Amino acid sequence: MEGKELNRLLVDAMTVADLPEVLTIEKASFKTPWSETLFYNEIFKAIALPRVAKINGKVVGYLCANVIIDEGHILNLAVHPEYRGHKIASRLIQEVLETMRVGDCRSVFLEVRVSNEEAQKMYEKFGFGLLGTRKNYYLSPVEDAVVMVLRLEGDKAVERP
Repeated sequence: MEGKELNRLLVDAMTVADLPEVLTIEKASFKTPWSETLFYNEIFKAIALPRVAKINGKVVGYLCANVIIDEGHILNLAVHPEYRGHKIASRLIQEVLETMRVGDCRSVFLEVRVSNEEAQKMYEKFGFGLLGTRKNYYLSPVEDAVVMVLRLEGDKAVERP
């Protein structure tokens, strides 16, 4: 992927029209993918922040998050296999964290597979830290989740080099 394409990256609200491409990415990314109904619910749920990253109108990644009062939760994040390694996930995270901060969110939580060290390192660049683990949280294969938290109060959660 050329740098020019990345300059055209647009992060926007997920719509029903985005679902076919989102589902393709979801199925390519996870052994136990979310259903179309789950994504559909995120689009219309009042507490949800579903976002897509697009290049030239093509969905190349997405992030689903929720905010309840002053607490955020990143639920699902994936980038199309052909577009990984170009900081698209970081851009999605940055956009959602900024939306949460403007909405007076104080903390953001997420779970990630213990074995997904690459994702953990990416989240750490934004200031997320280890909170604990959830035993046998994931299926196919069964695996623990690392629970991470970011405190937004006074921090500017921007990816650090």
